[in-house]
Amino acid sequence: MGCGMGKSENQLKKCDRGIGVTKIIPAATAIRAALLIQRWYRRYVARLEMRRRCTWNIFQSIEYAGEQDQIKLYNFFGYLMEHFTPASSERNLISHIFHTNECCRDTEWESYFCYKSIQVPDSYPGPHLTFPMTFSGVSKLVEAFKHKQQLHARYVLQLLGETCRLLRILPNINRVSICHNKEITICGDLHGHLEDLLLIFYKNGLPSSEKPYVFNGDFVDRGKSSLEILLILFGFLMVYPNDVHINRGNHEDHIVNLRYGFTKEVLGKYRVHGKKILKLLQKIFSGLPLATVIDHKVLIVHGGISDMTDLNMISRVDRHKYVSALRPPKQSQHGVYGTKTQTMNTGEVGGPVEGRRRVRSLTYHGSTSALIHNMPRRSLNCSPTSSRLNCSLEEELKKRRRLAGFDQSYGEPRKSDSESDPESCETADEQEWKQIVDMLWSDPMPQSGCIPNEVRGGGCYWGPDVTEKVLGRHNLHLLIRSHECKQEGYEFCHNRRVLTIFSASNYYEVGSNRGAYIRMGSDLVPHFSQYQASRTSRELTLRQSVSWTERSALQALRKQLFVHKSVLISAFQEFDPHNTGIISLSHWASATERVLNLALPWRVLRPQLVSSTHFGMVDYQQWIRELSIPEPKSEISDDSILETMYKNHSNLETIFRIIDTDHSGLISFEEFRQTWKLLSSHLKTEISDEAIADLAKSIDFNKDGSIDINEFMEAFRLVDLTAHT
Repeated sequence: MGCGMGKSENQLKKCDRGIGVTKIIPAATAIRAALLIQRWYRRYVARLEMRRRCTWNIFQSIEYAGEQDQIKLYNFFGYLMEHFTPASSERNLISHIFHTNECCRDTEWESYFCYKSIQVPDSYPGPHLTFPMTFSGVSKLVEAFKHKQQLHARYVLQLLGETCRLLRILPNINRVSICHNKEITICGDLHGHLEDLLLIFYKNGLPSSEKPYVFNGDFVDRGKSSLEILLILFGFLMVYPNDVHINRGNHEDHIVNLRYGFTKEVLGKYRVHGKKILKLLQKIFSGLPLATVIDHKVLIVHGGISDMTDLNMISRVDRHKYVSALRPPKQSQHGVYGTKTQTMNTGEVGGPVEGRRRVRSLTYHGSTSALIHNMPRRSLNCSPTSSRLNCSLEEELKKRRRLAGFDQSYGEPRKSDSESDPESCETADEQEWKQIVDMLWSDPMPQSGCIPNEVRGGGCYWGPDVTEKVLGRHNLHLLIRSHECKQEGYEFCHNRRVLTIFSASNYYEVGSNRGAYIRMGSDLVPHFSQYQASRTSRELTLRQSVSWTERSALQALRKQLFVHKSVLISAFQEFDPHNTGIISLSHWASATERVLNLALPWRVLRPQLVSSTHFGMVDYQQWIRELSIPEPKSEISDDSILETMYKNHSNLETIFRIIDTDHSGLISFEEFRQTWKLLSSHLKTEISDEAIADLAKSIDFNKDGSIDINEFMEAFRLVDLTAHT
């Protein structure tokens, strides 16, 4: 005891002299400190998770809005084809996208796509292919693409031609069996992310007879290396036709490719032979199988199912005639666009300029759709339950998405054909087409039932009861699908009977999500491997990753707000009868959602979007000026045509690509005028010939009487200055 006291006194003396000595902290104090740290950390992580979910919701809402615009535009083209006279100029401009290329339907197609006349120069530095393909040849192709080499057009056409011949004999549904000592690997969407495919091969091994793979659609669009991914997959398919299985996705469609980049990618890489490559790919896409079944128990489809899904019918469909899944094989009096009196009057085809409205799903036109359209579009922020400032982000997200139709069941499930009105009976072709669209475009929802997928504009939302019904009908245990980006790369739902797999990491932005793939043995239990293909994203902390993606999402959202600024101001002025320039936060949120219709929690986003408020009031005029989106320099004086161009940038580019029938990347002044006339008809707005002529002259940079599509679209692309600050 004496020694102990002496030591303690000595320590106290040292402390008095300023010498640092470790103190003994009482256990109760240490526990309280640990609890405080734990509580702080949990709140910190929870706040980051709320920011991440909100960021995710922004990205997903903008993505689905783009798909909805694509469906609107294509439905408008369908209306022109169905209602305008054959000699009308509008109909002639777009008629070619509705017709299957004749040379793809007869015996002359092989001579049309013949590669033999294409010479490979001695100076060509890329890989040389020999046929029939071998594992060594495909491995060299993988290495060449890894080092940014480009395959010669002769080999591209030859490989695609061989692939087309093989696809002719494949069934609509591949049936696969797993041996006891093997595993099968299942990959989801890749979307042109070659680095993800290469990482999968590095971690899991190349496809072979000992390492079978299923690739579940959406190989193209959005990314920069879609064609390379296709060539690699087709190469392995040629070598291992019984061990490599490729399902069609909703982006394996030449109409979708016009908007999302694959068409532009191919024409940019192969200027001389790009047109032939694209036409051959149209035939290949229509020949891809629609599903894969493993050991009679696991169904793999790209999108999903509906309450009408019948695998027996799918197995008998002539899939090759569906060059684009966005349209049925033929139109009838009561076709996919409704009756002639319904199509334009609903406002769904053209869409109002004032704001986004949920379009009809491609395949669903029943009373359920009417229920959705008649829903009150009242802002959540105007309801009494949402006026509480302490409402959590999760609650507000759920309510906003429920009001917008993301995950709510609206009444009874859709009636079967036998229970519906006899006058609305469909042909066998239309029933087949609807089932194909459902398999490519549908998404699961937590509620029971089956309702139109009006967020994407195609397919349906199906609930857990539909999953049980369809899987039970076909004696299946599990449905594996892709089609939706997931933050962790995979996600179970419907009592673990539905599994979503997504293989494109960093899909929205660096750090936004992981990619994943599935390994499954003979026990049919899925095992997951996750990854980040970007080294930058792997080095980021959680906070840095969330901040990075949040910044990108807010930039995208500000662009959406900017291009709708005129309509937003008009909506704000409805709540400002005395023209003070100031409205309440609730009115700001309500008006913003009514115009953009993105189902976002605007009150939660207000601190990131609005720099300051005063006593719950927003100076909306100042806010519009602070969006920080600089307009490209131009000599165009017509503000309305500029805003129309910004707002419909993707639609405009799609129409350009359609009109550019020779895929030269150049259009004449007259074609430019016709493009704008088509767009103005689609938007139901008037754009004068004088304004179009002034616009054309201002962007004819070299004064040769033609316009470079890529230069035009890039010159008028909005750039957020905050991205560089």
